[in-house]
Amino acid sequence: MGSSQAEKAESHQRIVDVAARRFRELGLEGISVADIMKEAGMTVGGFYKHFASRDDLVVEAIAAACEEMEASVLTAQPTLKKSIQTYLSEEHRDNVSGGCPISALVNDAARSTDGAREVYTERLEGSLALLESQMPEGTEGNLRAKAMLIYSAYVGALGLSRAVSDPKLSRQILNSVSAELISLFPARKS
Repeated sequence: MGSSQAEKAESHQRIVDVAARRFRELGLEGISVADIMKEAGMTVGGFYKHFASRDDLVVEAIAAACEEMEASVLTAQPTLKKSIQTYLSEEHRDNVSGGCPISALVNDAARSTDGAREVYTERLEGSLALLESQMPEGTEGNLRAKAMLIYSAYVGALGLSRAVSDPKLSRQILNSVSAELISLFPARKS
């Protein structure tokens, strides 16, 4: 790859990284292309050298945010219990820009383009499969339905904990939902 191609790829990735972070913080409509480009250290005129449309950036940014999450401590947990505790933690609640885009963008994705909804759906499917794989051996019933229940609780509890003004209530939401989810999967005696 030539130096100008490498620089273009680097610039492209910088734009996607800024968008992935800022979309989680502010929502898909909460920041303009001009502001993203400025934060990436570029002019708005250079945007179309990298993307055909804003929608293309949204799709790439959602995918990048999900890839970042998949590689993070947020999902790389050895047990379902640890996954639940990590996802429904104060650290995750407080890290909107680096946290789960599935949760941060749930309402935005519902109102977004088909392309954005497709990448969102693919990534949610991956997260559900991960939860299914973490279920303790011998878990009875429909594992997919249980994974959907857990993820729905994740999104709801995290959203509510971020929305309320009372820090004590926020903590209670996270801790109570975490404890209730964990209680659904009692430790198996050997």
